[in-house]
Amino acid sequence: MSGIVIHLPEGGRGPQAGPDAGPVTLRLGPGEVARFGRGSATCPVELRLVDAAISRLAGEIRVTDDHWQLSNHSATQSYLVENPEGAGEYLRVPPRRAGAPIPFEFARVVLPTRSGSAVAFQVFAPDHVYLDPDRAGGPRDSHTLMAYSLDETAIYFLVLVALCEPRLRDESPLAVPTTPEIVARLGGHPGCSGLTSRAVSSHIDYLAEEKMRLTTLTERQEQGRGARRNGKREAIVSVALRFGLVREEHLALLPPRGATGAREERAAAR
Repeated sequence: MSGIVIHLPEGGRGPQAGPDAGPVTLRLGPGEVARFGRGSATCPVELRLVDAAISRLAGEIRVTDDHWQLSNHSATQSYLVENPEGAGEYLRVPPRRAGAPIPFEFARVVLPTRSGSAVAFQVFAPDHVYLDPDRAGGPRDSHTLMAYSLDETAIYFLVLVALCEPRLRDESPLAVPTTPEIVARLGGHPGCSGLTSRAVSSHIDYLAEEKMRLTTLTERQEQGRGARRNGKREAIVSVALRFGLVREEHLALLPPRGATGAREERAAAR
């Protein structure tokens, strides 16, 4: 595992954090640790969470060679680690539990509060790798690992298929769907009923930066935030189609399209 990405979204610190508490994104490599809690001058933390029910040092995240661990430093309260892309799976990390291994590729860590609103942050573990399906069995070091490790049951893969759909259907050799178009296209999928534009943008960033490692390329070639976003989408689609990561059979993962067709669907999304 090359590392993980921790994202504390805007508003994720708690209602007492104040209007100037912006989002935080951390990248940790093997052996590195990020601490979370209310923090103080004598107890600094990388992720500051503001609620009277959260300890000064509530816990820590540690990255190992092949997974990440969560330690709960609270003496009284359990924390939840949810799998947002699963069927309601979650882990409960009890008080004083040290080094609980977390198996989810994408996780949401939730801490209880007195205010009733969730204090939570997200953890992406991009290097959950998958063995070549043609080389099952035998010593692990004799296997060939997939160059692009993608989970075809994940939401980010649905976003990838939606990005590639127009070119797979020969509807447009150039256009790549916008974020609102992807939200509209996936709206009929049972796992995407609450999908937002911000979530789609996060999945696109995750694909480019962690799964396909395209960040440096697209940021060097494009100028300005909007241009970077468009260049990132195009680079994702180009790699996915050139290497066969998304193929025509994957279109069956998308919800059926309405009778109005792709052009009308896109017009409605705008």
